[in-house]
Amino acid sequence: MAVTATNTHSAIDAVWRIESARIIAGLARMVRDVGLAEELAQDALVAALQQWPESGLPDNPGAWLMATAKHRAIDVFRRNKRLERKHEELGRELQSQQESAVPDFNAALDDDIGDDLLRLVFISCHPVLSTEARVALTLRLLGGLTTGEIARAFLVPEPTVAQRIVRAKRILAEERVPFEVPRGPDLAARLSSVLEVIYLVFNEGYSATAGEDWMRPALCEDALRLGRMLAELVPNEPDVHGLVALMEIQASRSGARIGPSGEPILLLEQNRALWDHLLIRRGLAALERAGKLSGAPGPYELQAAIAACHARARAPAETDWTRIVALYEALAQLLPSPVVDLNRAVAVAMAFGPAAGLALIDDTLASEPSLKAYHLLPSVRGDFLFKLGRFAEAQVEFERAASLTRNARERELLLGRARACAGELPPRGPQ
Repeated sequence: MAVTATNTHSAIDAVWRIESARIIAGLARMVRDVGLAEELAQDALVAALQQWPESGLPDNPGAWLMATAKHRAIDVFRRNKRLERKHEELGRELQSQQESAVPDFNAALDDDIGDDLLRLVFISCHPVLSTEARVALTLRLLGGLTTGEIARAFLVPEPTVAQRIVRAKRILAEERVPFEVPRGPDLAARLSSVLEVIYLVFNEGYSATAGEDWMRPALCEDALRLGRMLAELVPNEPDVHGLVALMEIQASRSGARIGPSGEPILLLEQNRALWDHLLIRRGLAALERAGKLSGAPGPYELQAAIAACHARARAPAETDWTRIVALYEALAQLLPSPVVDLNRAVAVAMAFGPAAGLALIDDTLASEPSLKAYHLLPSVRGDFLFKLGRFAEAQVEFERAASLTRNARERELLLGRARACAGELPPRGPQ
């Protein structure tokens, strides 16, 4: 019996991860309140946890959860004596839907699921919220993650994440943010916010900013799932396909980026046979789709094109670094950033020698205020110095980089490179 209950709870968890976003999206359209929609969905989940271990999983778990959530909505409406007429009408509509047989989950949502999900994407990533709140709310509502899982992923206290989510839902209600997909010129601005959130989630998974782990693959998977979903919902937006292409190709290296003991393995040292070629093919297809839709490539498309140069190279020596330099120059024109300039310096060094890369850093980036605490600046400079045989200077740079990073694995790697400068260990290549 205990085994059966355990299996049922695992199945419920899987169902929730798959269906929760659709359920919350459908409910939010009907009740016009994201916070209430999530509460109703959570009530349905609690009911499932209580009933399914005894009764077994229903034939259509998603429809069961939706119908149960609607029933809870009716109860809420009935208890609230101050409801406006439209809520009363909505309650009667829900009552009628609850009493009718629901043949499938699509019918349970009473509308196009894609439209509801797209509305939920845009409201979760609304610019009225802080970036941290957008990330937390998106992972909660669309990723199906618990507050604890989000807290562990970003290494922040669980109460902090809980407060962000509560505050975000309150702000959305207070600002009366409409549950709708923006149209016309508003769409591009709002879409950029959505893409930013998804890419932030992916990057935190791909290169964790802090903690003991070099990567957090689950976050990469969540971001990829959200990106793929968005690409289906807005198939004619090139920036979406550009971001999906970038994430697919980057994620293809995941299996080669970590050694047996969890240590980082840098790009030029990776076993390319371990790269996931299915993800590469998916990424290249998404990149091609973005190119057909865009008049001029956007920032994600350009970054995906850079990643594609690595993906197409069967060995590090075959990498087209000259093309990568040109792509970074185009990216810098479109999205001026010291970080982009730093990456361009790496490409220049690979294409034209470390002295050329070092000159770029020393001429334009060494005194950049925004990079003062950015650990990759001294890390990259140290790599150039090492290749030029200036080992003492390189050691100082690697030690400084190690002092700036908050990721334990990266700190170990940088200190190892510092020791290599003193002849204690063989050198390691650049990231």
